[in-house]
Amino acid sequence: MTPVIAYLVVAAVILPTLLGAITLLALRHRLSLSRLVSIGSCAALVAVAGALTVHASGGTIESYALGNWRAPFGIVLVLDRLSAMMLLLTAVLALAVMIYAVVTGIDRKGWHFHPLFQFVLLGLNGAFLTGDLFNLFVFFEVFLIASYGLLLHGQGAARLKAGVQYVVINLVGSTLFLVGVGLLYGVTGTLNMADMAVRVAAASPGDQGLIAAGALVLTVVFALKAALVPLHFWLPGAYAATSPVVAALFAVMTKVGAYAIIRTSTLIFGEDAGALAFLAGPWILPAALVTTVIGFVGLFAARSVREMAAWAVIGSMGVLLSAVSVFRVEAMGPALYYVLHSTLAAAALFLVADMIARRRGEQGDALTLAPRFCQSGVLSGLFFLAAIGVTGLPPLSGFIGKLLILDGVRAVPEAPWIWAVILITTLIGVLAFARAGSRIFWKSASVEGMIPVRVLRGRWGGVGAAAGLLALLAALTVMGGPVTAYTGATATQLFDPQQYIDAVLGEMAGGRR
Repeated sequence: MTPVIAYLVVAAVILPTLLGAITLLALRHRLSLSRLVSIGSCAALVAVAGALTVHASGGTIESYALGNWRAPFGIVLVLDRLSAMMLLLTAVLALAVMIYAVVTGIDRKGWHFHPLFQFVLLGLNGAFLTGDLFNLFVFFEVFLIASYGLLLHGQGAARLKAGVQYVVINLVGSTLFLVGVGLLYGVTGTLNMADMAVRVAAASPGDQGLIAAGALVLTVVFALKAALVPLHFWLPGAYAATSPVVAALFAVMTKVGAYAIIRTSTLIFGEDAGALAFLAGPWILPAALVTTVIGFVGLFAARSVREMAAWAVIGSMGVLLSAVSVFRVEAMGPALYYVLHSTLAAAALFLVADMIARRRGEQGDALTLAPRFCQSGVLSGLFFLAAIGVTGLPPLSGFIGKLLILDGVRAVPEAPWIWAVILITTLIGVLAFARAGSRIFWKSASVEGMIPVRVLRGRWGGVGAAAGLLALLAALTVMGGPVTAYTGATATQLFDPQQYIDAVLGEMAGGRR
């Protein structure tokens, strides 16, 4: 690893750490400076992640040993195509959300919004870069603890209730995480994922039972983070109760669960693991199909746009994990493309929900009839585009993502089930969003009067942030060739774990040259 790349890898973790601490300790009561630091941090992370993605696109996997302690005994950060892509996705989303929060003044509702935001980024970036299972747990806890505070941002009884449920559920998940890590460490004697992959492949038949138990416990934990049925029940209440701008950032947090499933299954429990190869797949697929159905059917039960966005997150995770669970290169590439699309589409819908709520007064974003409101024409267009993105209709990237997933799974025996579920739920999503849009915009236009215009901060700045996310969906469509080439190469790299193992454990690993 060249010094420049090493500095950039470390910067992805250190930058939000330092700026979050500075904002908390020195700038807590200086809102203008806190905003400047936060936007600057997010913009810098976009530049850092962009440079790392360009470097990773060459196909080389790099590892950096912190303190020059080599793996498997030291802590390593590993950069490959997947981690670089997730870093870039997180940074771009964070920048758009932070701009929206600043221009609309949502960050004024609490003194700790900006440091908590940075600490969430620290945990996310660390989780994507770490090459160690225990440090994956540590970074999970970092962003979860910070997310507890963000969840309650703005206060309110509903948020407190959802926050308590969110804390309890994730504490249970954290406990199970330690149990699973403990089982694997007890058998393999290591926590480094590359080293564990080697030892699992060489494990004796007598040890495989305990290894399988540890792997399945971890799968349960990751499924909880990914809101996979039956562990999805915490998400609709939490995401709908919190501020929509916070929920927009949280759209990437469920992807951390999917990332962990992909990383551990292809690296530790890949084809070289013998009888333990991809042992989570048969459990994940049926749960993912049910998750897809529940998520899109839940759109009809939603009473507000933000609730629809929360259920859409669940449905998109079901589609994503349906493709992941077959563990084939042909399906993994489209799944990674869909990760990009679904995260940005859900975040855009949450921001649109917030803008609707801020303009409709007491009606908020509820799916009820009300008089016309400020910028209803503009917001109807944004809602229409966000709905197209979430449901996966052309011409936005959701259509390409779902089409590629259907093509990628057609060779597996379960293909008819996957095809049927994705196609039927897409139709259900279209009907649900058509019903919601009709109530908020079309039928409401016939109601006499108009909701008085209140003082709105960032009337056009908020529109610009949401429109920017939707523009990225269009960019994913226009740049579909290069992006799918990258995700396809990423999938190929994932299913060749020896390259990752050599990068972490080889003679030239750890940043030494």
